[in-house]
Amino acid sequence: MAAKSANLYARIEPDVKEQAEGILSALGIPASNAINMFYKQIILQRGLPFEVKLPYARPLDASALSEAQMNAELEKGYADMQDGRTRDANAVFADLRKDYKL
Repeated sequence: MAAKSANLYARIEPDVKEQAEGILSALGIPASNAINMFYKQIILQRGLPFEVKLPYARPLDASALSEAQMNAELEKGYADMQDGRTRDANAVFADLRKDYKL
């Protein structure tokens, strides 16, 4: 007869563990159940159940820009607006609500 459980030992950053367990606790899900669900999703998806890739670009940190750099970024945004390379905010939020079932 197969064992009903197996032990898993993993090193996790303390802050990450604390935050994740706080969320899981609020959801009423023990960490061991969450890990079991994660493993089952790996099996079902035949890989990680989320994308693992580098972002195309790092988000811009406006606080690190000089006044000239900030003005240049604002000019780029204005040019995008003039050339129609923008989306209506309501449409963006509607897509997010649909994608995340909010």
